[in-house]
Amino acid sequence: MRVRYKPWAEDYLKDHPDLVDMDGSHAGHIDEWFDKKQPIYIEIGSGMGQFITTLAAQHPDINFVSMEREKSVMYKVLDKVKEQNLSNLKMICNDAIELNEYFKNGEVSRIYLNFSDPWPKKRHAKRRLTYHTYLALYKQILVEDGEIHFKTDNRGLFAFSLESMSQFGMYFTKMNLNLHDEDDEDNILTEYEQKFSEKGSRIYRMEAKFHKNI
Repeated sequence: MRVRYKPWAEDYLKDHPDLVDMDGSHAGHIDEWFDKKQPIYIEIGSGMGQFITTLAAQHPDINFVSMEREKSVMYKVLDKVKEQNLSNLKMICNDAIELNEYFKNGEVSRIYLNFSDPWPKKRHAKRRLTYHTYLALYKQILVEDGEIHFKTDNRGLFAFSLESMSQFGMYFTKMNLNLHDEDDEDNILTEYEQKFSEKGSRIYRMEAKFHKNI
């Protein structure tokens, strides 16, 4: 997705330090950012925020964190949070490689990876969010029985992710090779997913966990 630069977005985000971390001020004590101590779910690459704001509204008993590096997109997430008055959703404007700077070991219960950039060129494989470097970060911050929920319309990225996760010692608890052929009432659509599923695009989804250390 090509993001159109919006020069005013950064100042707009900075005007809401209670909702958006722009400078790492909450790094290492994310739990203190919320009104209540509850399980933490994060979405990496939230886009315009339809998925995570819907989820946060449905589950007030869970604290959500949206991690998005594009300021020119994150302002739309902020708008939705303000409109719905979601006290259980905060935002981090940074790259996923910085995850362990923000979250303590074993602090996160679930990670959502929705329609991540597939980086189709082989030389860019290290940038994929299911490359082993990122998986190591996820394992570090997830609780022992924590989950990764992954969706994509890119068959190549799905195949890569299955192999990468398997090689890293993960196992799959659920898998859909054509998600919208199955009537899953719990599935929350992202803006991207809604657009392409209406065109008949196949959506791949899986849930995975790390094997427990012996």
